[in-house]
Amino acid sequence: MGAQFSRSLIGTMTYLAPTGALTVGDSSQSLHDSMSQCILANQVELILDLERVTLFDGRALEVIHDANVNLTHAGGWLKFINPTALVRDILIATGFGDPVALKRAAAGELLAMGEEYSSLPTLKLGEILLEMGVVTADQLDGAAALQTRSGKRLGRILVEGGTIADIDLLNALSRQFRIPHLALRAGLYDRAATELLPREIARRLEVLPLFKVHDTLTLVTSDPQAVPIQDEIRELTGLKLRLVLAGRQEILKHQIDAYSGGGFDPELVEYAATDIALVEQEASDYAQIDQMAGGSPVINLVNGLIQRAVRDGVSDIHIESGRSRSLVRFRIDGLLYEALSTRADMHPAIVSRLKVMANLDIAERRLPQDGRMQVTTQGRNVDLRFSSLPGIYGEKVVLRVLDKSHSILEVDRLGMSEPNLALLKKLLVRSYGLILVTGPTGSGKTTTLYASVNHLKSVEKNIVTIEDPVEYQLDIINQNQVNEAIGLSFAKMLKHVLRQDPDIIMVGEIRDRETAEIAVQAALTGHVVLSTLHTNDAIGALSRMLDMGVEPYLLSSALAGVIAQRLVRGICPECKQSFLAPTELTVRFDWPKGTMLSKGRGCSSCYDSGYRGRLGIHEIVEASEALQRLMARSPNKDEMTSFMKSEGYPTLFDDGLRRVLEGKTTIEEIYRVIHAE
Repeated sequence: MGAQFSRSLIGTMTYLAPTGALTVGDSSQSLHDSMSQCILANQVELILDLERVTLFDGRALEVIHDANVNLTHAGGWLKFINPTALVRDILIATGFGDPVALKRAAAGELLAMGEEYSSLPTLKLGEILLEMGVVTADQLDGAAALQTRSGKRLGRILVEGGTIADIDLLNALSRQFRIPHLALRAGLYDRAATELLPREIARRLEVLPLFKVHDTLTLVTSDPQAVPIQDEIRELTGLKLRLVLAGRQEILKHQIDAYSGGGFDPELVEYAATDIALVEQEASDYAQIDQMAGGSPVINLVNGLIQRAVRDGVSDIHIESGRSRSLVRFRIDGLLYEALSTRADMHPAIVSRLKVMANLDIAERRLPQDGRMQVTTQGRNVDLRFSSLPGIYGEKVVLRVLDKSHSILEVDRLGMSEPNLALLKKLLVRSYGLILVTGPTGSGKTTTLYASVNHLKSVEKNIVTIEDPVEYQLDIINQNQVNEAIGLSFAKMLKHVLRQDPDIIMVGEIRDRETAEIAVQAALTGHVVLSTLHTNDAIGALSRMLDMGVEPYLLSSALAGVIAQRLVRGICPECKQSFLAPTELTVRFDWPKGTMLSKGRGCSSCYDSGYRGRLGIHEIVEASEALQRLMARSPNKDEMTSFMKSEGYPTLFDDGLRRVLEGKTTIEEIYRVIHAE
């Protein structure tokens, strides 16, 4: 499936418009033939329209380079128009165009071949950082004094001291050495180039080859001053080097893609948006789809998706079909981001491949299906939960990613504040009682349960869990999975668990009155019972238990405590910066004048969001004697709210504000998650 070409004349200029990926031998040869025909026909003012070009490889770039030389000798020129974002970055990386002009170019603007860096004066690194406004003169003087004593580079001293972020240093080095700074992604490295440098050497030197164009190798590095590394690569490859800058961690992550062979097949990936949407599609040939799903391109595409999801800490992969394309989105830190789009006719093949991996029926496309699979990637075992749902344009698939190596199974690693952590441990050491963890879906309740059970486990205790499903397997703990299809519900299993002489019982979720009553009875008869409820706050958990029909006097005696929690996004450490809190916030929350807050500017490490990773905020209510007396009277929600305020229990919002002052998240994120009035 090579690229297609169209040619048209407008005055003295010739427009050549390829469509597709210029990455296979036939495509490169077709590009060479088309450009040669223009030169032979004395059409020497050539415009290459890149709007529908998805990708280049090194061979296609060589063809363009040679054509430019021939056109120049013939008194003509070669210019670009409408490059996509990925193609633009390829041209910048390989020196085929001026980085400033390419980044600022509007649609339809002609761009000349060749690199024409703007004539910026040569400045020292410190002067550039001052001009960028990321350091002060005093900070620079302090770092310079430390440089004199330690011998370290100035930029590294500023980064390690937290004065500037890595991305600030890379931007400054890019200006100082006039080397492009780009965000790495799939398609920005050519397999033919990576094969020139063995994987082990690339890892040791912390570099990644991008493209080979004739005798020049484009190489990405985080340190443009590492001359010995550059000399070693020149000696190994026999090639000249052209440098591109990227962050060290970014390079190491993309080495996995580049050397694993699990990258996306460019023929399947559509990077450019289309202005035309199909209203109707022809019926699919499912026999052909199944055959396609067994071929290596789709397998590589699916493998590449899973690899990238594991690498980027994705919790869910959404694969959905539309009118004219299939969209893949990643849920990262609770929000969805578009990862890539493919041709619409590839969607059934991708779904079929995933069904094969999950041992499901690939012929059944009318009913929802659920399954699971386990994969090993990047040295980690990862469980994937498969769920499909038929839609008007095809089946939507959601894969829940359960990376066991990243699971938090220790209460000390839950990220609780010190007061909340001490209170949680106090609740867990009780000899009996009901401990409820509450919050909406995706707020980390199950993680808190697992960490609590893991904290309590001992050969001296019989710990039994009832889950739906069992997500993480723990040693010396008896884990059981409910099966509603055969009538094995939470309530029925809980009855039998009580005959197994348990000390501690974990119930995945209290969903009905029967389960709630049995859990309360178990807590009253000398067992520690941990469970979850889907409510918004601690008060809501108590109200829900009463609404389910649990007797108030029983709940008041059995309850040990309630933990309400949310997950908020943390500030990206790579682009974190501090600022003075606005006056309206200091007045509203009674903060002292001069309070400093933090936020992220947005960078390639955080999908330009300013956030990376998540942390928990908690509201823990311990069942005091006053609360037990109130519960016994079956209070309504207003009475409980008044009681909580009068007793001074810290709320979720209070804990969130504490994290804002600690510089770990932002006030906007707290409001987004809690919806405080």
